[in-house]
Parts: sequence; C-alpha cells; structure tokens
Amino acid sequence: MLPNKILTYISLFSSAGVGCYGFKEAGFECIATNEIIERRLKIQMINNKCKFQSGYILGDIREKDIKKQIKNQIEVYKKLGNDKVDVLIATPPCQGMSVANHKKQPNEIDRNSLAVESVNMIVDVKPRFFIIENVSSFYKTGCIAQNGKVTQIGDMIEANLAENYCIYNEIINFKNYGGNSSRTRTLVIGVCKELANFISPLELFPDFTKQKSLKQVIGHLRNLQWGEFDKNDFFHSFRTYPVHMREWIKDIAQGQNAFENKDERKRPHQTINGKIVLNKAKNGDKYTRQKWESVAPCVHTRNDQLASQNTIHPVDDRVFSIRELMLMMSIPDNFKWIDASLEQLNSLNDDEKIKTSKKYEINIRQSIGEAVPTAIFRQIAYKILNFMRKQKLKQNEITNIIAKHGLINNNKLKEYIISNKDNIDAASLSAIAEMSNAKRESHSAYFTNRFIVNEIAKTLPTFNKNSITIIEPSAGCGNFLPIIFKKYESVDHVNLKLIDIDGDSLEILKILYYDIVPTNFNLEFINTDFMEYEAKADLIIGNPPFSKLSKNSKYRVQLSDEISSLAGAFLEKSLKISDYVSMIMPKNLLNTKDYRGTRELLAKKGVSNILDFGEFGFNGVLIETINITTGKQNEINVKSLPLRINLKQKKNYIFDKDLPYWVIYRNFFFDTILSKMDFGIFDVFRDRQLTNSNTSTNKTKQAIRVLKSRNIADDGKIIQIDGYDSYVEKNKLDKFAASKFLNRDDVYLTPNMTYNPRLVKKESGYVVNGSVAILIPKISKNLSSKQLKYISSSDFREFYKIARNYQTRTLNVDSVSCFWFGALKEEYCDERGSF
Repeated sequence: MLPNKILTYISLFSSAGVGCYGFKEAGFECIATNEIIERRLKIQMINNKCKFQSGYILGDIREKDIKKQIKNQIEVYKKLGNDKVDVLIATPPCQGMSVANHKKQPNEIDRNSLAVESVNMIVDVKPRFFIIENVSSFYKTGCIAQNGKVTQIGDMIEANLAENYCIYNEIINFKNYGGNSSRTRTLVIGVCKELANFISPLELFPDFTKQKSLKQVIGHLRNLQWGEFDKNDFFHSFRTYPVHMREWIKDIAQGQNAFENKDERKRPHQTINGKIVLNKAKNGDKYTRQKWESVAPCVHTRNDQLASQNTIHPVDDRVFSIRELMLMMSIPDNFKWIDASLEQLNSLNDDEKIKTSKKYEINIRQSIGEAVPTAIFRQIAYKILNFMRKQKLKQNEITNIIAKHGLINNNKLKEYIISNKDNIDAASLSAIAEMSNAKRESHSAYFTNRFIVNEIAKTLPTFNKNSITIIEPSAGCGNFLPIIFKKYESVDHVNLKLIDIDGDSLEILKILYYDIVPTNFNLEFINTDFMEYEAKADLIIGNPPFSKLSKNSKYRVQLSDEISSLAGAFLEKSLKISDYVSMIMPKNLLNTKDYRGTRELLAKKGVSNILDFGEFGFNGVLIETINITTGKQNEINVKSLPLRINLKQKKNYIFDKDLPYWVIYRNFFFDTILSKMDFGIFDVFRDRQLTNSNTSTNKTKQAIRVLKSRNIADDGKIIQIDGYDSYVEKNKLDKFAASKFLNRDDVYLTPNMTYNPRLVKKESGYVVNGSVAILIPKISKNLSSKQLKYISSSDFREFYKIARNYQTRTLNVDSVSCFWFGALKEEYCDERGSF
C-alpha cells in the first residue's frame, strides 16, 4: 500500500524537464520544479509537468524566496494527504566540472557549491529517495561546504546525508543503460534509512543493456537535403550554414574530420586580406563525420554547430536534426517543445517553418544537450514505483506473520511466499524466510539487511572478462543476490554457485528468485557444507556462520592453528580458492590471537577495503561486525559506519609487524603517542573464578578484600563504595588463582572493559576479580607517579580508543591488548608532572 495516494517528486535545476519526464511517464506527480532560465521552464509548462501553476518556480535556488516557494508547495501536498516527498531530483550545473568546458572561470568552485544547495534541500525536505546526476568527475570535484571549507563534493554528500540515507554512487555510461548515446555520468541515489533494509540504492539504478549503434537509433529517419524540413516531422530539420562551410565536410568519410582534407581550401579556415588562414585543429572531434556503426556521440549544448563536438551526420552534410538528437537522448516523441501540435507545425509553409525554427531551435538544442536521457530517470521511477507498491514489513510484523500462519513449517512457508510475491517486497519475504528457519540459531544464520549489503557492493571488484564464477558459501535466503545481480549485470556470463548446508533454505531461495534471475546469470543450488566443497572462483561473497569451531574439528587440518570460529574457517578456505573474497566477519578478526594466522593470510592476499559496521550489522544481535574485501593495492579503504570515518591507509601502516595486531584507524596523533611510550612491557592475568556468587558484601574479621573495577577511581586511586565492595573469606581464597597475588605489590591494576583506562600499583593484602586486569612487568620496573598519571590522561585515552579500533564489545585486557599499557618515556615528563 502506498503511503501517498500518488507518488510525488521535486526537481531542482530542471532545465526543460527532459529527464524528469520519465517520472511523469511513470505516474509521479511533480510538487515543484525549479529552473533559473524562464524559456526552459516554459517547456515544462507546455508538457503539464505540475498539477498546480505554483509548482513552476523560476529563480535561483540560493535565494530564500525560492526555497520558501518550494516549501509552500510541499505544504500544499501535505494538506492533500501526502505525508512527505517521495523523490527529490537534483542535476546542478556542471560547467565547472565538465571536461568539455575548456574555459573554466576562477569562481567555478563557488558555482560547484550549487551541489551544496542540493544537499541542503535534501536535508531540509527529507524525501524518501534522492537522485543526483552530474558529470563523471562530480564526486571528486571541489566545493565550498556548509562549514565554509573547501572539500570534495562526494565527501560533502556523505558527511551531510549518510546519517539518514543509504547512498550509492557510480560512474556509468548511459549508452549501456538505454540512453542511446555515449554519456558518462556520475549517478547518486539515496534511500532513507527507514527503507534501506528493504531496498538498496544500487537496486534502483537503471538496468544494463547492450549499447545501440547510431544507425539503430536514427537510421530509420529519412535523409535531408540542404535546408529541408521533413514534411512529416517539423523537428527532423537542421540549421543551415554558409555554403563554403558545407564544402569543408562534403567529401569527408565517416570517422574523418575536415582538417584531414588535402585541399586546404576545404579545411576550416578564414580568409583575411585575400589569404587563407587555417583554423587550429584544437580538438579531434570538431568537424568530424560520425560513423553509423559506432554508438551515438555525447550530445552537447552547441549541437547546432559544425565546429562543436561530434555533430555531423554520417551521410548528410549537416548537423543532427532535433528529432535525431531526441532519439539519441531517448526523449519520447510526445515530449513537446512548442505550444503547438506536431500536426500544426507540419502544416506551416516553408517560410513559417524557418521563422518558427529560428525562434525556438537554439533553446531546444541547448536543453537537449544539458539533459538527462529520459530513459534513465524513467527506469528509476518505475523501480521506485514497483517497490513502493509492495508492502514493507517491520520486524514485529514479520514475527506476527510467522506466528499467525505457522511458517515454521517449511511447506506453509513456501505457500505463503508464493502467494505473496506480488504484494510484499523481496527483502521482507527473505526476512520472513530467514526468521522462520527453525535451524537459524544452530546454524548461526542471521538476516543480512540491504543497508549492509549496499555498503559491501561499493567495495566489490570489477572484472574485465566475459565470464566469471561467484560463490555464496552460506546463501541462506539470498540477501546478497539482488546486489550480485546488479553489480555484475554487464558481465556476459556469471556462474553463481549458491551453497548452504540447509536444504530448506535453498528451496525457499529457488521460490524467491526463480522468475527474476537475469539472463546473463546461471544459478547452481548446492546443498552441502562449504568446507567440504571443492571449486575455484573469481569471487566469494557472503555472511558465514559465526559459531565456534571445536578444537577437534575435522576442518582444522585446513586452517591456521589458532582459528576458533566457523567464520574464520570459511574465510581462510575462501582465500585459498578464490581470486577475490568479500566476507562479513566478527570485528575481533582485527585483533584477537585466534585470528593471527588469518590476518597473515589476508596480508599476503592483499586487502582493498575494511568496512566497520560496529553493532549495526544484525538487528537484535549484540556483536560487532566488519566486512573485509581482498585486492592487491597499496592503500586500504577503511570506513566506519557508526563513526562516519573514511580513511585511505597504506597497507604497511595497518599490517605493521611491530604492533600486536591491525590498527585500522591509525593516524598521526596515534603515531605521536606511540613514539612517546615504551610498549609491550607487561604480561596480564585475570581471575574469572572470583564472582558475585562466591564473594560477599559482608566484611568479616577473616575477610580479604576483592577489588573490582569501580574501586579504581578515574584518577587511579583505590576507593571504597558502600554496597559494592566485595570480600572473600581467607580460608576459601587458596582455591582461586588470584590468591597468588594477595601479598604482591610489584604489579599494576587496570579496570577491564573500559575506554577510560587508569593504572594503579597494587598494594599487599587484597585480591581482584575478573573486572580488573593485573599487569605484570616483564622486567622489574617501577612506574613513576607521572607515568601512572599519564595512563588516565585524555591524550592516552584517545590513543587507546584508536589502539582498540573503537571496539565496543571486545575490550577485555588480554595477553594481546595488554601491549598498549606502556610507560611514558622520561624525557616527555617535565618537573611539574605535565606531559
């Protein structure tokens, strides 16, 4: 059921509305359209883009009044029952970024900041979806951000929108997506977080299709004589030129340009004082005759000129007609440029046609040259429409459905999915299937949401070959499939092997996807244990089970000695049999000794991306996860979703063998502290035997105090806390390992599981429980009061967060992490104890 009776959109920098016409065709209603050039806005009016006249907003988006008019239109639709804007489209001017603009002005970076206005509007309006389109260099182009600083547009978009939107950006050539002409652009799509678990922005991208030749696109149109109007189509016409210019192109073959004429009188020139002065051939695409069998060229704004880029017809001595340009930009025939029907225009006499053409032609041609091909936005519009028509289920609704229909029974589950495929979105059905699985916990299988998968899709490799093999080693109910289909839709043949130990899951998977598998994919459903399956792959991608691996597991012969989880086993096997691996893993892969051998294998294989999901990975599962993608490159892309951190790290910086494990957020500040301290000076002991069950808050004469974490104050002093302090009877202490430290005063104490570390020297006469780690100097060493104080300083605590990779669930001080409790070098302490 649609939240709004009619889906709506807002269009910014809309020009003549060519791209947005695709949304009109899909049945969307335009709330407001903003354009700064009146003659182009009038074309939108001719096409009845908006229901209300007040929806046509002429002016600069930077002006307060223009923004107010847009907001007023939103309020109009709210009164009509629409809860919010469905889609906001922004195509800000690209002159400052386009490689076609050879005369950029010094203030272009300010003009590029119109992209900032687009982002500000998205933040303000909060649409369900947003679309931004621009030139290929868009994301890396500079702009003046909201804070007044110069930054890259892509970074500005992520900084302002990533908190509330799932975003996907890609540079694509529209010729491969139904655009009919070569047009390489950056396309950015965002989905609000409330929908991001059900549909990823990548799934909304237009579908890959084989490019068409110029002849396939316009070859059916009749040839035109010099200055001719097609009597059946007013728009199949062109602007004439001085006759001598026609001579320049008259004899050139397809693919040649006029500068290649042997006779200099036929080369582009000027005649000055009776002498021929040849024009300079600055660009090879000027005065160039196009080829029938090539893809239509990129359409630019000055497509009326012979001297512009790739404008000459393959056979006729002319530039492309307006109708030909419309076909090259996938603009439908019923799009109107003039407030008159085609029949009326065709009925004009020749003089009237010339007069009318002269009045409108340049505006039409320029509007076409700066447009988004209609087919591109039309596809996105229909994808959004189809998604919004299907019911999206919340977590509690899924639980209720499972209980109501008894979907634990596999046959009932199949019946429910088959009968609801047309009404419920695929992600919801996948979630129902995953959560209905009675073996879910025993197999450690959990639903991987679209938001997470979308982020992973950004890191996947591209392949420059016609055929690839992909393995999903723990397929479940196919949450990775839509992304895999979309990411590799341009590969001629993809053999996708879907492996799962649970045959019921594979049966459900067949039902979910049997009728929507792309034609370039061949799916194999393999009911087996991935660890026992032998095959080679170009890519292995998935979310393996996180269950523990027993010490006597039969898989251990294949693995590093210390590996303790099935996820680690899946990863290590994948590294051996696939060129690329992209896998969701527990975050402790980065730092625990269990994964030491795995990290060595990864470093050898090469890592391209590390995505840190923190606790965002799985609803209701309190575990930190990351995704790690392999690839041979010098820099590793590190991204934290919870902290919104994006870094490019040198691989040797992360794989530094002088550190105990990978520190992925390492930076200059971290290295500064690292250089000021001596590390690796302690061993560690923690007694997990002493607990609340065998200690008491009652202090007797024979009781020994048991220190707990809160007894170590923030300044490192030992304090008493009423109702919290614990004791153990002296005659019972000997059976606990902590007893050996009762009378020791040569060790140090620090609370476990905290980002507020502090260090205190232990005194004789008490013990500690497992909430306090005992640090044992490797060599006899007394830390000064200054050194102890430094451990609780703000500098060290910030350093410690980075050292622990900002983890939230695995902060135990163990034999590996105790490395970070070091001693500040004496030369960094002054006489007053400052640092």
